[in-house]
Parts: sequence; structure tokens; C-alpha cells
Amino acid sequence: MFSALRCTQCRQIFRPRAVDAVVESPTGRVCRSCDPVSGATSRTIRATDQLHGDTQELIRGLKYRNRRGAVAELADQLVQSIIDDPESPQYEIVTWAPTSSMRQRQRGYDQSELLARAVATRLGIKCRRLLYRDRSAPQTGRNREQRLHGPIFRARPMRRPYRVLVIDDVVTTGSTLRAAAHALDLAGAAEVCLLAVAATPRDRSTNSRVA
Repeated sequence: MFSALRCTQCRQIFRPRAVDAVVESPTGRVCRSCDPVSGATSRTIRATDQLHGDTQELIRGLKYRNRRGAVAELADQLVQSIIDDPESPQYEIVTWAPTSSMRQRQRGYDQSELLARAVATRLGIKCRRLLYRDRSAPQTGRNREQRLHGPIFRARPMRRPYRVLVIDDVVTTGSTLRAAAHALDLAGAAEVCLLAVAATPRDRSTNSRVA
């Protein structure tokens, strides 16, 4: 018999089933939703393109060369993918998966926030910061195994269950966006949809799909 445990990622109490072993990760004992291998891997992450060509150059310019003019074109790309998707729900709030505070200080802005606000403006709905990131290291520059253990997010309880669209620039393993979705689930979101501008071509295990 297993006793109730507190997940070291999302901090929620969970009780492992008798048929499950307690999941161990480099960050401690985690619930199945926070486990990078067994948890939440069925949640689909949509991407508008592969990370190559013009899309890659626009993202690089935005992230590393302060070319904020790329936001408009990338936001148009995101919105068009939403319009073209017959299964797209009526979102009520747009938010973003925040980058690390170190990256934001270096760049002077969070590129995902800029994209989320531009997407919300085009869709005519509100954009709110719903997610708060801990002091974990940024994903940029980490190898695949390290990326599988994504950042930890917190989200304040929602006043009512909203349908939330989470925006990010690039999806590699999907751990960042799934961690964001898990936090929003715990906060009471009715539905969480994950959308990135681009997916890395080597990604074969995140259940992401190019719109």
C-alpha cells in the first residue's frame, strides 16, 4: 500500500495506484501528470511550421537580435492556423509559457508574451499572465534528456473555468508547454490548448503536430 505523497513538481498531493511504482525523477517524487515519460504525453501540441527556413529566421531574429517586427508576421501565422482548424474551440483567454527571468533580463522582453498579446489582439479576446515560472534553468542550450524534465509553473486559481490558449515560440520535447498546461489544469481551467509557432524537426515524441 502506498501513502499519499506530495509531488515535488506541482506540489499537489497524490496517491499512487497499487499497480504503479512511485515515479522518481531528478527533481524528486512526482505525480504521473508531471512525469516527463508517463504523464501528459497524450496532450497534443500544435505547431504552425517546422523550425526551418523563413520561420526559423524570424524566430531567431526575435529571440536573439531584438527584431520585434517579426512578432506581427509570426502572430499572423499563429492566428491563421487557428482559423484554419475546424476543431479550434472558442478561446476566452490567451496566455503564454513564460521564459526564465534570466532570459527576459537578457532580451529585455519575453518573446512568447509578445506573441500571445499579438494573437489575442487579432482574435479580439483578452491576454492575461496566468503562469509563473520557478527559478529553474532556461530550456535553451539544454540537451534532450534535460529538456524532458521541464520547468515548473504555478498558476493562481481561476475565478471560473476558462478555455485557455497557451502560446510559445518553439516546441522541442513539449515539456515546457505540458508543464504549463498541467498548472492551468490544477488552477481550474476548463480546457487548455497548446500552440507554438514551430516544432524542431528532430522532435518525434511530443505528440505535436504541424497545423
